[in-house]
Amino acid sequence: MGFAGSYQDSHAETVPIAIKILIAGGFGAGKTTLVSALTEIRPLRTEEDLSEPSALVDLTDGVEDKTTTTVAMDFGRITIKDDLVVYLFGTPGQQRFWFMWDELAVGALGAVVLADTRRLADCFPSVDYFEQRGTPFIVAVNCFDGARRFSAEIVRSALNLNLDVPVILCDARQRASCRDALVTLVEHAIRLLATSPDPVSYAR
Repeated sequence: MGFAGSYQDSHAETVPIAIKILIAGGFGAGKTTLVSALTEIRPLRTEEDLSEPSALVDLTDGVEDKTTTTVAMDFGRITIKDDLVVYLFGTPGQQRFWFMWDELAVGALGAVVLADTRRLADCFPSVDYFEQRGTPFIVAVNCFDGARRFSAEIVRSALNLNLDVPVILCDARQRASCRDALVTLVEHAIRLLATSPDPVSYAR
């Protein structure tokens, strides 16, 4: 099954379209939580407990309550209708796992970059990666309890984002809020695809 195309269902006459969306962001930004809030199936998680050695590289400043980390990816599925399925892939946030991003990004329609205002700089690598790759993305500011709140425009300025990149506020625990983030991304990707001289480049 290819995510840039579709797959044959032997039990139906329709050929479902598979859309692949990445959920990216820094360590502890809420990627696993967002995938879990949206998926209709039991989410695939590759979380491991934070160990003493990893504490030297997985700094928990601002996210002191975090005790686990994703070491490969998160995976979830949303069936929109019989002929349209969305697959969610949560990327690992730590630098030592960034080598996996190229594989996960193949065939993706776009990405939701989760930002945590307590550690805003942590989402810079994701933003840089998708900008360089030419992958449509939005920034969703995960509104953690007790964290200082900033407007979308302040976050845009702090991340030096282009004006056409949507920045929204969301709660990764709330299904409706996460759904709105996906809708914003799909609408953004459609606009870019409609104006791109090389639409095929977005599936690379």
